[in-house]
Amino acid sequence: MDFLFKRMAIVGLGLIGGSLARIAREKRIAEQIVGLGRSRETLELALAAGSIDEYSLDLKQGSGNADIVVIATPVGVVVDAVREIAGSLKPGTIITDVGSVKKKIVEEVESFLPSHLYFVGAHPIAGTENSGFQASFAQLFQGARCVFTPTERTNAPAAAKVKELWEQAGCDVILMEAEKHDRIFAAVSHLPHLIAYSLVNTVIDAEEKEGGLVNFSAGGFKDFTRIAASHPVMWRDIFFMNKENILPLIDHFTKVLEELKSYIVQEDSEQLTAVLDKSRRFRRKIN
Repeated sequence: MDFLFKRMAIVGLGLIGGSLARIAREKRIAEQIVGLGRSRETLELALAAGSIDEYSLDLKQGSGNADIVVIATPVGVVVDAVREIAGSLKPGTIITDVGSVKKKIVEEVESFLPSHLYFVGAHPIAGTENSGFQASFAQLFQGARCVFTPTERTNAPAAAKVKELWEQAGCDVILMEAEKHDRIFAAVSHLPHLIAYSLVNTVIDAEEKEGGLVNFSAGGFKDFTRIAASHPVMWRDIFFMNKENILPLIDHFTKVLEELKSYIVQEDSEQLTAVLDKSRRFRRKIN
């Protein structure tokens, strides 16, 4: 079996980057895998696990001979990482990312990337509430979807190779405009995370007044707030970068919550039951 890439560089070996390194090694996607990042400890862990062949704390030096560079950092530093390495990459190098916000990243990178380098925006829809290389595993992408957000400037052969990368990793690849991607994920991912963080902080405040509340939290609270254990820096960057789509949803959510509050205050059984039943029927359609 021929390798898809001779040399792959992965910037950021957390949950996503680490899992990609593991599956790239397992499926022989790349002959050589180099890990890049700021934490020597993380890179040493990946090396000891056999997921990478070498590592570097210098992004420019480590990515210089790569055929593909995967930026698996928080979205807030993706553009800066691309800008940092662009001058050191050989002609024809493919650059891709894994961020859950696409429009700003794609637009900014395309505004300065030289024509001899190829950027392909991507978002593998996979993850857990845990972070770091220790949380990574090769099966993370199995059966997941990966959204591609190509533009008129996207190099078709480069996009095809990145598509094959994610397909070999186990993903079903879907094409979508970046703007549409950001609207969708603001609703189905970004807002739920924001609400989960808000709920946990509400309970923290109540805990300070009452004490011992967490000891009585059942499965519902734990299930609903599981995603609030996600990496705070990653989600801070997402909330900032996609705020144009998130803020209107916060307003709408607040309106819906106020309506529920009014039904409770008025003891409006018919309206409250109708809203709860509507939610129940919709939720049961989701696999």
